[in-house]
Amino acid sequence: MSKIKVSVLLALLALVFFVPAKAQLQNEDVYELPELKQGTGLNYRFNINLPDLDGYKTLRCDFHTHSVFSDGRVWPTMRVIEAWLDGLDAVAITDHIEYLRYKDIFVADFNKSSELAEKKGKAIGMMVIRGAEITRNKPLGHLNALFLNDASKLKVDNELEAIEEAVKQGAYIQWNHPGWPNDTSAMYPVHKQLIAENKIHGIEVFNSSEFYPKVLDWCDEYGLAYFANTDLHYASASVYREKMARPMTLVFAKEESLEGIKEALIDGRTLAYFDHHLAGKEALLKEFVKKSIAVKVVNADKGIIELSNNSDINYDIQFGKYMYPLTLKAHYTLRVKMPSATDVTFVNCMIRQNKKLVMQLW
Repeated sequence: MSKIKVSVLLALLALVFFVPAKAQLQNEDVYELPELKQGTGLNYRFNINLPDLDGYKTLRCDFHTHSVFSDGRVWPTMRVIEAWLDGLDAVAITDHIEYLRYKDIFVADFNKSSELAEKKGKAIGMMVIRGAEITRNKPLGHLNALFLNDASKLKVDNELEAIEEAVKQGAYIQWNHPGWPNDTSAMYPVHKQLIAENKIHGIEVFNSSEFYPKVLDWCDEYGLAYFANTDLHYASASVYREKMARPMTLVFAKEESLEGIKEALIDGRTLAYFDHHLAGKEALLKEFVKKSIAVKVVNADKGIIELSNNSDINYDIQFGKYMYPLTLKAHYTLRVKMPSATDVTFVNCMIRQNKKLVMQLW
């Protein structure tokens, strides 16, 4: 073997044996296990398996979170990292304009939290939406202004002027947790006025751990987008410990970008997801469910079919003489007797309080 070939071989052996030893220490004194730690380059992200719709990409979003720059308990960059780890595609930082818990530490800079989050988002491939929460007492309550340019301009005494400033900036306005804090969901004249003026575009039907059934009717009646958000203040892992426990708003976007998300929101192409429940417009629900479930006819004469759920959402279905729903579990196949043209009620897919999704599967 020539001296050149020996030198090349020795160099390759050095790479094989030296580089791993440098990257991961393993001897009788220390044996490193970096795969056990987050933030070491070995980050594991949940993959949330949901179908895309024809012509649209399904994006998993949270439009309501807080950081230490208002009354949250984590740094803005951690909100972005959490969202990535939890399988989301986009997150909004919506710190309060009117409330700052740590004012003895932080100077009120209403854009700083989003600036920090946006920088982290670019670094790890997470879309970050700049927002702010206009925080007033009822009857107005709390509103999120999304896609802001300058949140500081919302710091005004008159609440309607704050909304007007958000509108001037081209913001999308979401009405937050209508049933909080007095356990009463009420639409007041100010909300009807703002809806009529096209200044409120969507409402949270679910917030954190609260569901507001009455809001389903408002979304359907007024053509508003359905939202489900976390309103996170603490670390997400301390609140939502299991996969698919974290609520999210599903956005059907023409493109995977901030512009694509905003266009979809304005057009009302959302579904609210929470605890294996979906809420939204009937047409979107129907198409989403059709894309989630594959139907195989085993015996047409006897009406025996197989339903394969290819999504991460469990579906509760009821039909015929079944008094109680059957659960079509995520990534399971259910063989069942169901004659063709049978109306199937999806109990956990809601359009209004008293209107569930009903469709035929074959």
